[in-house]
Amino acid sequence: MTERWRKSTHSGGVDDQHCVELARLEQGVGVRDSKHPETGHITLTSMEFSALVSWIRRQEP
Repeated sequence: MTERWRKSTHSGGVDDQHCVELARLEQGVGVRDSKHPETGHITLTSMEFSALVSWIRRQEP
């Protein structure tokens, strides 16, 4: 499976300092810092990623 990283639609902030990229991986969903992709990524299962997104949505005003 070829990794295709894409920038999250929620990335941005002051001076575009909050930049996250996502990729569908064989093991789940990859999440990395788009400004420093060479530092690696974390891999979440689909269930973990869904829980993370739900938590983030609850944090937004």
